[in-house]
Amino acid sequence: MSAAGQKPNKADAPDAAVGDDARGGSSTGGHATATANDSDRKRRLRVLLVDDSEARRASIEPSLAAVGCDVVGFVSSRDDVLARVKKTNPDVVIIDLEAPSRDTLDSLHAVQSTVPRPIVMFTQDDDGATISRATRAGVSAYVVDGISTKRVRPIIDAAIERFQQFRDLAEELEKTRAQLEERKVIDKAKGILMQQRGMSEEEAYKALRSLAMSSNRRLVQVAQGVIDAAALLI
Repeated sequence: MSAAGQKPNKADAPDAAVGDDARGGSSTGGHATATANDSDRKRRLRVLLVDDSEARRASIEPSLAAVGCDVVGFVSSRDDVLARVKKTNPDVVIIDLEAPSRDTLDSLHAVQSTVPRPIVMFTQDDDGATISRATRAGVSAYVVDGISTKRVRPIIDAAIERFQQFRDLAEELEKTRAQLEERKVIDKAKGILMQQRGMSEEEAYKALRSLAMSSNRRLVQVAQGVIDAAALLI
């Protein structure tokens, strides 16, 4: 995407190897045929492209199409990226900028907070602070310097996989946190029954479970009801 001669990637996309083509340049001959055949076997991806150069956009779009990526929208870094993501509903967001500004990174953070998407960033900025901010903003792959057309799809696929793994982990952590919070509520309700009704811990638990079953409610809802009722009596 950027000028050829890529340095080793410093952040999230370890697959981003050195490219041989110029920015957006398509390979020709047998290689182009092989690339097209490979992409036919993969699911086509909807891409929102963020790029400040219209000329560069024109060269990038056919290169992406050749590897199974359909550009469903263009936006500059000065526009409302979040609004365009909501409108176009892309599978992945590709950022192609010389150097991402703080405002651009803030807009990417807003995307990840509202309508999370895999984000791949191609840039010339190899500053460690920028890479760190981009990672915190939710960029799944940060690629410094140029990359050949044949490497674009593997990087995008790796970014999508990384994004999904992160989402799965976040969901699992949230599930675990919720379970711990529910356990605290249930234990507190058991303590109230043990103190006020002279029940053993097992008896208190059975009483809560029986009420939950008879009222067709979750155990934690019944437990919270016990806690709320006890609070009214204090």
